[in-house]
Amino acid sequence: MIRKIAAISLAGALTLSLAACGGNSGNEGGSGSDKPELKMLLQYGRFDPNEDYAAKAISRLTGYPVQYDMLPAEEADQKLNLLVANKEPYDLMKLSAPQFYNLASTGALEPLDDLIEKNGPDIKKAISGVSWESAKLNGKIYGVPETGSGIAISEELVVRQDWLDELGLKMPTNPDELYTVLKTIKEKKNVIPLTASKDAVSALLGDIAAAFGVTTDWVDQDGTLVHQVETPQMKEYLAYMNKLYAEGLLDTELPLNTAAKMMEKFANGQAAMFKIAWYNAPSTIKALEKSDPNAKPALVPFLKDMNGKATVYAASGTTWYAVVPKYAKHKEDAVKLLNAKLSPDIFKELAIGQEGVHHEVKDGKYYPILPKFTDDLNNASNYMTGVDETNYPNYWQARVRKDPTLQSYFEQMQANAEGLIVTDPIALAPPIPQVAENKLNLLQLQIDEMLNFITGTEPLSDYDKFVAKWKEQGGAEMTEGANEWYKSSKK
Repeated sequence: MIRKIAAISLAGALTLSLAACGGNSGNEGGSGSDKPELKMLLQYGRFDPNEDYAAKAISRLTGYPVQYDMLPAEEADQKLNLLVANKEPYDLMKLSAPQFYNLASTGALEPLDDLIEKNGPDIKKAISGVSWESAKLNGKIYGVPETGSGIAISEELVVRQDWLDELGLKMPTNPDELYTVLKTIKEKKNVIPLTASKDAVSALLGDIAAAFGVTTDWVDQDGTLVHQVETPQMKEYLAYMNKLYAEGLLDTELPLNTAAKMMEKFANGQAAMFKIAWYNAPSTIKALEKSDPNAKPALVPFLKDMNGKATVYAASGTTWYAVVPKYAKHKEDAVKLLNAKLSPDIFKELAIGQEGVHHEVKDGKYYPILPKFTDDLNNASNYMTGVDETNYPNYWQARVRKDPTLQSYFEQMQANAEGLIVTDPIALAPPIPQVAENKLNLLQLQIDEMLNFITGTEPLSDYDKFVAKWKEQGGAEMTEGANEWYKSSKK
């Protein structure tokens, strides 16, 4: 997400011209002096893109001198459109999904099929067939898709195991058992049984919702996609959560809680359970141990539904696209650079640095060497233009091994989710205009209304009125667009 802070001036970007290192497999086309300087537009970040270690490593390893500019923090899309309209001389751009669709659909991007076929053998090896589908428009490839670090679980319920032991309670395995545990904790411990926050839909869904069948945004019903808000499972889940709230088993300050406040309540012993993200585990767990050295937090295994089956939703899909503007002067060299960056050895070094300097291997796993790893590679992902989809999930885990608690929670969550993961039916779709145009507004509407139904501000008998409003404000249009792609993808 682009942070809303003061933008680094595009005009202030420094030019980077580094001589090539000879003898590297990424140096297609001769020595570094034979290669033109390329110009690339990145997303916003709080650092100088031309002075970063990763920028210099790219030029050193590929032989291509590259000058980087960044989009501003504010009104990035408008700035991008202006740059393209003025044909600013960029050879490469890193775009978000909506930006990609906008420029591809208006003819501003170069089709890459022939260029990749001729100059991109390592690109073809690194990117999977399903990922390529997300980068196509009318059957042609308009960008190199970047799918990130693979499918991983980010959050799971955590509970005070010491309190369960004290009260003679077993770890809950389904919603009914969870209700019993929460009710007993309220009666015996006089604390908030379960806390949550209003910050995002992920804070309101997750483990409990999945036990009612609410996981992915879209559900395939006999070949037709239906959004989760239109399913009876959503109403059942909200009825359960409303019961928890009405009986004081769910934090009554839910509509006011920020994510930080939710974590604070668990850390200071005010709450027995909440949904923890692995990346927040070090600060939260260490604060809990400081406030109560005898506390023993434990992850709650993913809850089972009435049929005894557990499922876990995991986000997946294309996050970014590396593209070549239609008017670019160095199209072939742009694709050669992308190819060099995805050659196995170069990609590995760009992702986790040099072995013995930035990382080490123990028991077949990659561990960061601190502080060198963080100092040099903190911004490395900003420069990625596609990933080695087979190996990057393993490389990336070096980043979660910076801290024992971070590593422990990440690895426990992945182990608990093994064999249970479901992904969204349109996760690997190319940007669908009706979805891109309506998703954020409808997501906020959904969060607001879910809070109202859970807290009883609106009766659940009004749920159909919410669905009608959701459809009217873009939900019907979004559903039509999602199904148009979904059905065409099955042909």
